[in-house]
Amino acid sequence: MAFVIFVIHCFVIGTDIAFSCQNADDFVGASSPGDIIIGGLFAVHSEMLHPEEDPIKPVIQNCAGFEIQVFLQTLAMIHAIETINNSTLLSGVTLGYEIYDTCAEVTKAMASALRFLPKFNSPEDAVEFKCNYSDYIPRIKAVTGATYSEVSMAVSRLLALQLIPQVSPASSAEILSDKIRFPSFFRTIPSDFHQTRAMTRLICESGWNWIGVIATDDDNGRFALESFGVQAMANNVCIAFKEMLPAYLSDSTFHTKVDHAIEKIVKETRVNVIVVFMRQFHVLKLFKKAIERNVNKIWIASDNWSAAVKISTIPNIRQLGTVVGFGFKGGDISSFQEFLRNLHEKPTENNRFLHEYIMLLSVCAHLEYHDFQACIANQSQDDLLENDRSEPQIWRDDFLNANIEPGFIHSTILAVYAIAHAIKGQCKDRDCKDPSAFTPWELLEELKKVVVIDDDKEVKFDSNGDMNTSYDVLLWKEIDGHMEVITMAEYDAEKGGFIFEDEEKKKDFLALKKVQSTCSQHCRPGQMKKVTESPHTCCYECVYCPENHFSNQTDMDYCYRCNNKTYWAPINSTTCYRKTIYFLAWTDWFAIFLLLLSAFGVVLVLSICVIFTKNLDTPVVKASGGLTVCYIILFSHFLIFLSTVFFIDVPTEFKCKTRQALFGISFTLCISCILIKSLKILLAFSFDPKLQNFLKCMYKPIPTVVTCTGIQVIICTFWLIFRTPFVNQNFSIPRAIILECNEGSIVAFGIMLGYIAALAFICFIFAFKGRKLPENYNEAKFITFGMLIYFIAWIVFIPVYATTFGKYLPAVEIIVVLISNYGILCCTFLPKCYIIIYKQETNTKSAFLKMVYTYSSKSAGSVAVSQVSLDSKSSLPATITDSCKTEDDSVNGNCHFQVPGQPLIKGKVHPKNASRTMVRKRVSSI
Repeated sequence: MAFVIFVIHCFVIGTDIAFSCQNADDFVGASSPGDIIIGGLFAVHSEMLHPEEDPIKPVIQNCAGFEIQVFLQTLAMIHAIETINNSTLLSGVTLGYEIYDTCAEVTKAMASALRFLPKFNSPEDAVEFKCNYSDYIPRIKAVTGATYSEVSMAVSRLLALQLIPQVSPASSAEILSDKIRFPSFFRTIPSDFHQTRAMTRLICESGWNWIGVIATDDDNGRFALESFGVQAMANNVCIAFKEMLPAYLSDSTFHTKVDHAIEKIVKETRVNVIVVFMRQFHVLKLFKKAIERNVNKIWIASDNWSAAVKISTIPNIRQLGTVVGFGFKGGDISSFQEFLRNLHEKPTENNRFLHEYIMLLSVCAHLEYHDFQACIANQSQDDLLENDRSEPQIWRDDFLNANIEPGFIHSTILAVYAIAHAIKGQCKDRDCKDPSAFTPWELLEELKKVVVIDDDKEVKFDSNGDMNTSYDVLLWKEIDGHMEVITMAEYDAEKGGFIFEDEEKKKDFLALKKVQSTCSQHCRPGQMKKVTESPHTCCYECVYCPENHFSNQTDMDYCYRCNNKTYWAPINSTTCYRKTIYFLAWTDWFAIFLLLLSAFGVVLVLSICVIFTKNLDTPVVKASGGLTVCYIILFSHFLIFLSTVFFIDVPTEFKCKTRQALFGISFTLCISCILIKSLKILLAFSFDPKLQNFLKCMYKPIPTVVTCTGIQVIICTFWLIFRTPFVNQNFSIPRAIILECNEGSIVAFGIMLGYIAALAFICFIFAFKGRKLPENYNEAKFITFGMLIYFIAWIVFIPVYATTFGKYLPAVEIIVVLISNYGILCCTFLPKCYIIIYKQETNTKSAFLKMVYTYSSKSAGSVAVSQVSLDSKSSLPATITDSCKTEDDSVNGNCHFQVPGQPLIKGKVHPKNASRTMVRKRVSSI
């Protein structure tokens, strides 16, 4: 099979330069032999120097900006490998390492990664091109690193060619979880998805929604910004501005863009929270400029710089405000700290990083802590050439311990141990002292199943290659005049919540809420947001919740409607209130008044009943139709008064159905009996033969009463069956519920009342015809008045009932029922009671007949009667004498009726009706 070989060349920068690359081995930062070699990629320097010569040549340049924190990560990797080699984990198989400096540059990292790909024991650093790398054995079996996500993305694509496992302790970009694009990438930290979700949770719980974001303009910054933007949008957090700074400090626009970012922060006065996704050296430059401008904000730090000592020790850092951030969960690193204490005893021949650090100590040892740190960071590899031989070597292990970032150290050690456990799995039935015992892709499959014990907990990679450990929520707090990075809480990535160790730290967390960072003032409960013309949903006006709506939380997008009609809420309400239920209660003063009127009516009915019973044989009672008719009429009046009780108190189905039916049938019975009386009176005193014949045909008391009442019974029955009244809740009053009876059918209700009105009108006509009865007994006239009272009451009732609502609506009907009932009762019976009690002399048969005869004589004109001969069947008393002798006497007015003890009564009888029998019939009919 044909193949192509390409070689990595290192071009000479200058002669006799300690850090220049003259051959491939010079490119290695730190190395150690072993049966199985693990590669390492770390950004020990923050930038790569770029020559100003033209044209630019493909030369790997030296680097500048020594990063103590990353240097410590390389030491953590070395320490972990040495600890494993001194343990029984791999049973005699030793691990070696080759660690390279990426200088935070993808180009340098790619060059370093090419060193991992050549075939094992190849005489030259060449990578074979093959269609199938399944049996290919490269120089290294796995890689730890890189530091930055942008670098890891590039390197991972290259390593994926041979499926060499790459385990990063620091690259957190969410895109790296994509196993299609990065199939061999793993990491011992959570992805930025969890970090940005944790940041958003912190922002939401602190009540902030108007923030700024600053990120580096590289893959890591862009992906972090994108992930944060999604989380922020999902939680109603608005990004007021986004500023992107160049990824490389050597960029000529870097300082200009830093100034622009600071100007933006100063200008946006309502933005008091800034989220920063940047590398440590970017943050260092930004903060120094912010201190100059007296910027005071809350800074939310990403995991990259949240525990950076070189930033927390910047002079006047407290002026910046509060820094709170998220760091990777640390672990027990006491053995590593012991390793650092003995680091000065380690040889530097195979560790160029350690050698450079010792040289930096020599150059910068005379400076104070922060200046010392700045000195180390500002020295380039070229600057150290002259000092390599002239300065005495000085050691300061306190400086290393002071710059430890536990999260990164722990995740680096965890990455090495994960690889070691995977190697152990491959070496169960193989001789791993032979580097060709297994291939990288086999180790990759084993790595997916690895379980590592960390602080007595089992941790493993998920399907995305992520190890979802928790975050430490870090707070920069001034203690004894020094800025300390303390752990304020723990963020559980799985549950998405904060865990506090004690109340004191929780108070620190709650203190963050005192700072306001909102586009608009928070809408209080009882208010809701009203979106303005701003494109941001966080910029709004607060308006009161309308009536019958409420909000019980701050910053609600809308007000809740009270869940049903039984609740109400005023404007600007935080809750709904149950509506007050109103009905005409027993205790209501007006109800009591109406009940007293009804009770008085019942007493009046009973009193009349007693009076009539005691005077059963008197003419007045007999003339009223007899005791039976009077009892029926009085009983109907009693039922009508009783029906008013069903209009009061809580309406029920029984009350609603009973009250109208009871009233309608009772009133119909009453009117029917009075109608019969009206017919009887008209029949008794009518002298028109045609009218008499008609009235005789109509006058059927019992059938008439039964028929008239029966029709009303049928009307009410159909009403109750097909459109029965029911209890209704009236919501017409905003804050109240009126319990009332819905009549079910207004038509049926109208028919019932209309039928009563029709009977009353007929009764009125008949009574009106007989209004000229004897003055002392003019019952027809009083019936007429009673019917008039009824009509007036119900005519007024209709518009009043139609326009009245509320709990007093039943009272309107009670009033009209009482008025009409009292009117008919009083007009029908009180005149008779008056005669019985106060006019007893007129309540005799003689007096009664005298009045009847007087009326009959006047009505009949003159009757030709010569003698009065009353037989035993006549109802005329025997003592009455008649002076009429001939028809001429009666015509001439000479006919007289004499009742003993009474004045002489003259009467004319019309010749056509001059019949003693006719007069007798008038009397007997009454």
